[in-house]
Amino acid sequence: MSFEELIEISFTPANAILSIILILSVLYWLFTILTGIGDFDLDLDADLDLDGDLDNPDGLVEVDAEPSSFIQFLKFLNLDIIPITFFLTLAFLFTWLINVNLSFYLPLPNWFFFITIIPAFIVSLFLTKYICTPLKPVFKEINHKGEIAYDYLGRTGTMITKTEADKIGMLELIINKDPIRLMVKSKDGSLIKQGEKAIIVDEEPQKKFFYIERTYEI
Repeated sequence: MSFEELIEISFTPANAILSIILILSVLYWLFTILTGIGDFDLDLDADLDLDGDLDNPDGLVEVDAEPSSFIQFLKFLNLDIIPITFFLTLAFLFTWLINVNLSFYLPLPNWFFFITIIPAFIVSLFLTKYICTPLKPVFKEINHKGEIAYDYLGRTGTMITKTEADKIGMLELIINKDPIRLMVKSKDGSLIKQGEKAIIVDEEPQKKFFYIERTYEI
């Protein structure tokens, strides 16, 4: 396939959609590199039902016993660790490569290659998952914004919602002038009210939330 043929096939009606997405992805990454602004990340610790009960004035959040199938699938794709923008950029690149090659080698009408985009994207999701797997240790060491991950144990914050017994609440920490909100549960089940100070003393084994105890400023 010559360069001229590649350009021509890349901008056939079906492949033009993928080509434009790739061009926008390149522009996005250039913007991110130059400005340091950008990377949207997907926090899958929201296995938590953040909608909660809208009628609950305390804004308590319940944790589902098991994450949904959709959340489990996203975790299977490593999206609990790999930034979604990075993942999708690779997935669309592979989708584009597959569809462009199908368009070149299969003598079929142009409309047919609109149909092949979907299976090509599905194949690309799994291909991207396995390519990204060796990168998981790297991304575990940094958060999705490219900053060093924080050790929250021993830090003190302010309760955004109350927590007691088995109820999950929300704690806000201020680290380097940035507010960080975490899902927390009272270590001994005692009531910790909204606005009170609490210290993080432990982390739930599956890393869904942190255990806290009330603390008092001197």
